[in-house]
Amino acid sequence: MQLKIYNSLAGEKEIFKPILEGNVGMYVCGPTVYSNVHLGNVRTFLSFDFIYRSLMHLGYKVRYVRNITDAGHLTDDGDVNNDRFVKQTRLEKLEPMEIVQKYTVDFHKVLEMFNLLPPNIEPTATGHIVEQIELTQKLIERGFAYESNGSVYFDVLEYNRRGLNYGELSKRNIEELFANTRDLDGQGEKKNPQDFALWKKASPAHIMRWNSPWGEGFPGWHLECTAMSTKYLGETFDIHGGGMDLKFPHHECEIAQGKACNDAAPVNYWMHANMLTMNSQRMSKSTGNYILPMQLVTGENDFFEKPFHPSIVRFCFLQAHYRSVLDISNDAMLASEKGFIRLMEAIKALNNIVPNDEKQSAFSLEDWKNKAYDALTDDFNSPVMIAHLFEAVKYIFALNDGKETISTKDLEELKSTLNALVFDVLGLQTIEENNNEKLDQTLKVLIELRNQARKSKNFELSDQIRDKLLAEGIELKDGRDGTTYVLN
Repeated sequence: MQLKIYNSLAGEKEIFKPILEGNVGMYVCGPTVYSNVHLGNVRTFLSFDFIYRSLMHLGYKVRYVRNITDAGHLTDDGDVNNDRFVKQTRLEKLEPMEIVQKYTVDFHKVLEMFNLLPPNIEPTATGHIVEQIELTQKLIERGFAYESNGSVYFDVLEYNRRGLNYGELSKRNIEELFANTRDLDGQGEKKNPQDFALWKKASPAHIMRWNSPWGEGFPGWHLECTAMSTKYLGETFDIHGGGMDLKFPHHECEIAQGKACNDAAPVNYWMHANMLTMNSQRMSKSTGNYILPMQLVTGENDFFEKPFHPSIVRFCFLQAHYRSVLDISNDAMLASEKGFIRLMEAIKALNNIVPNDEKQSAFSLEDWKNKAYDALTDDFNSPVMIAHLFEAVKYIFALNDGKETISTKDLEELKSTLNALVFDVLGLQTIEENNNEKLDQTLKVLIELRNQARKSKNFELSDQIRDKLLAEGIELKDGRDGTTYVLN
């Protein structure tokens, strides 16, 4: 089967051809660890976890590199006070590396909760200061960068003068940008407003600082990814991923840095995961339409009527293609929970199926398997693959009801394929049965309260307990031996 990947650079799907046959080098932009990882970040990293799992399942040996940005993330190259780490140290009254440690631990904890596999290499920006300084020196030597008042900037105009195209990934017309901002040329340290920082001079109050040939300072945001990706994957590697919001300027700058340093395109396939919305609106702290991953799992929020297991959240996320906008809502989560439970019940039911080698089934296992893998290899189309999984679910319940048959060989193949796609590729996990014990104890308490209400002739309360449980799918049955319950 040929794997096709949507390449953001080309703007279309392309047949995937790795540089080294059977091997994949993949770099994904990691978190900036100055605050708790938010749900939109989780969606991006989960998308690439699915892609990572898929590549391995398809037989590739993958070197997956995902960085930690722990220094130099400027929101504005012109103002060092916009360094997010500096801002957070002032807010929390902590040392910068205390901030880094606190939120790196949170990041790993959240991703582990959603069953994301760790990358093969997880380098940090502060651990690669030497490499970033060396890249900056090389860019100066090659005429693509210049020093100004202790800072160093990449010369975008010079890059374009040499026939290169800053804007090729984001499809922006840089000549128009220059024309619209030419009145600002010469102001400040930059030659041109579009130039971006490779190294920034540290102000006296700036805590995170390192020695360099240009004085004490710290690296620019874009340079770290070029330094680390090329160190661990080579000057040109297969796949670079990240959120759609990083396409410009971050990834555009990476392409320019790579080409200027090495005379070669740094990446063959650029992949971008789309954004996450909630209740059809952009998630934002300022608007209040915002929730942390842990709050969705614990139920401690004002948006969802109940807590949702991390595997159900993961299942919900994967029902949208990684390049599509994903909208979550209470109804969407409840529907995902229902689908997840049905999928897990089908897998469990497979263990009770008795094969029949004498009758032929109308269900073609080979056709089903081909359709599932066609979806997987068509730019990692998780929603279509999940739809095909539910074709198998329908077949399994028909088998369980005696309405269909399956041979011994096909049964084993169905089990192995379904388990591989559900647990290895989608990365779903079964929900522990011990939750049933807690449910049983809770219901016993409610039944006892109802019995006491009936003895006290408080039939209104008794009926209220019964009716509310029934609305939640729990039916109470009164008999000679007492009250029992069944789950509908």
